[in-house]
Amino acid sequence: MKFVRLLTLCCTALLITGIADAQQNGKKGKAKGKGRAILAIPEVEKKDIICFALYTVSDNTLKLTAQLYPIPEGDTKTVRLEIEKDGKWVEVAKTEAIERGWTAPFRVEDWDDTKAAKYRVAHGTEATYEGTIRKNPTDKDEVIVAGFTGNSIHPSHGGDLSRQDLIDNVKKVDADVLFFSGDQVYDHHRHYAAWLRFGRDFGEIIKDRPTLCLPDDHDAGQPNLWGESGKVSTLSGAADGGYIQPGDYVQEVERAQTSHFPDPVDPTKIAQGIGVWYTNLNWGNIDFAILEDRKFKTGPAGRVPKQGPRPDHISNPEYDPASIDVDGAILLGERQLKFIDEWAQDWSHANMKAVLSATIFCGGAHIHGSANGRLHADMDSNGWPQTPRNNALRSLRKGFAFHYAGDQHLATIFHQGVDEYRDAIWSFCVPSITNLYLRWWEPLEAGANREAGAPDYNGDHLDGFNNKVTNYAAANPEKNPAGNILNTRAAGFGFVRFNTKSREIRMECWPRNVDVTDPAAEQYPGWPRTISQFDNYNPPSWGKLGELTFDIENPVVQLIDAESDEILYTVRASGKTFTPGAPKGKTFVVKAGKDAPDTVVSKEAKAGGDGQAVVLK
Repeated sequence: MKFVRLLTLCCTALLITGIADAQQNGKKGKAKGKGRAILAIPEVEKKDIICFALYTVSDNTLKLTAQLYPIPEGDTKTVRLEIEKDGKWVEVAKTEAIERGWTAPFRVEDWDDTKAAKYRVAHGTEATYEGTIRKNPTDKDEVIVAGFTGNSIHPSHGGDLSRQDLIDNVKKVDADVLFFSGDQVYDHHRHYAAWLRFGRDFGEIIKDRPTLCLPDDHDAGQPNLWGESGKVSTLSGAADGGYIQPGDYVQEVERAQTSHFPDPVDPTKIAQGIGVWYTNLNWGNIDFAILEDRKFKTGPAGRVPKQGPRPDHISNPEYDPASIDVDGAILLGERQLKFIDEWAQDWSHANMKAVLSATIFCGGAHIHGSANGRLHADMDSNGWPQTPRNNALRSLRKGFAFHYAGDQHLATIFHQGVDEYRDAIWSFCVPSITNLYLRWWEPLEAGANREAGAPDYNGDHLDGFNNKVTNYAAANPEKNPAGNILNTRAAGFGFVRFNTKSREIRMECWPRNVDVTDPAAEQYPGWPRTISQFDNYNPPSWGKLGELTFDIENPVVQLIDAESDEILYTVRASGKTFTPGAPKGKTFVVKAGKDAPDTVVSKEAKAGGDGQAVVLK
């Protein structure tokens, strides 16, 4: 009941009459403008000083960040983390609240993730906030990840509408992980106040589940983000690359949203003292790579020929896509590509792999903003720059990684292609929670190789950058939305069900204000869709090697090009047999092992060869 009281107390924070330039100390500022909705920082009683908490557990390390309201001057800044043991609260960590953004990050090593634990965050003698650290669901066949994007709180974006349907559905399916892919906050100048509102809206489910919030452009206080390793942007739209807001503002945002993540793979900071948070979370026998697909990306302004009214928008359908695939343009950057390559080969405690990022590796929409707003290509996607896009996909497919993302407002399913159609990973982009800015996937020509009865927009296409993509679903909104702002604008959310036993991946895409457990409830057209883990790297042109038979369950298998020594892929097989796919006309070395590919089982494997009996103890 504590959360309900706090929500009631804080609903008055949404002010519609002007710009209340509230300060970090919690005092409300004076209105300085009209027509813009903003959030104030409410004054709360000492017992309610803790707003919400986020956590993850990875490699037996618990990281939890408590989000506080401003602590009154003179009160202690010490915050405690306690765990219930034998009916008593036992302190396991304490920290000092960081005044800028009022966060309290905790770290507890040697965490036993084989059982659940009740926790509470405590401040002073009155304030407590309780939740549950879940056990690692390694005993479950199915792990459910709920996906959200675009949580605008402006009234015209749907900010005055309840999120209760989202809360209820997460509880009904008992999702194991929450994934917010970006734009949790839309206030470009006052992240802290809007972040508190985010916590009031979602804290009821966040407090009891591992939660991943990936800060995207609006979180960082700008319309689009091309981080370019932390440089300072000099353009209002930031298309020259870098950050509009000062480095300490970006650090505050990232501390609030990501300081509970597993430790970054390489913590080396970028310019302006801005940190990095790309890492991986191993949970429920699934290894999630968490990418920063904006932080190192190059801005297009001044680097590519301008083909429209904005440096990042191409409205000329006759342009040459190769002309913007310029040398030196960066997407993920060398650091993250190195991470992905190493991550794809490491299958300890993992049966499946998934990659989480802000947006997808293609231009996922043709029409932007309104029904007549056709745009040939939008560089604010991972479809550009093309060469780094292809390199990223080549790395990700080496681990058969499924891709889960957001940002585009429009829900889609794509099977990505690099050298040929459908030779890389599958991507599911979830719809915006509150979808003001509309987009449509509406190619001018029907797609090739469509499934029987599929709409024309399905099938093989080239996106605006000439990237090969195969569309299987698009939750296009109505052309003239009317009535309910959510139901006509294709707003919604997603669930992905990873079955670590069958190795199936089921994508679900739901509209707002439905009960997902109701048999009569309908998903958006094209959903649900189920694929195999092994579909994430199964090019149509490949053949098959001979069936391998093992004496152990689920070994890790690696395929290596015998001539170049290049590792084509590493994957954990399902069961005691595995038939590797491989390019035709080449010879391969096959390695396998219980937890790592440490035994050579074939030195001259070729596609179409005979089966081999392999004994691994």
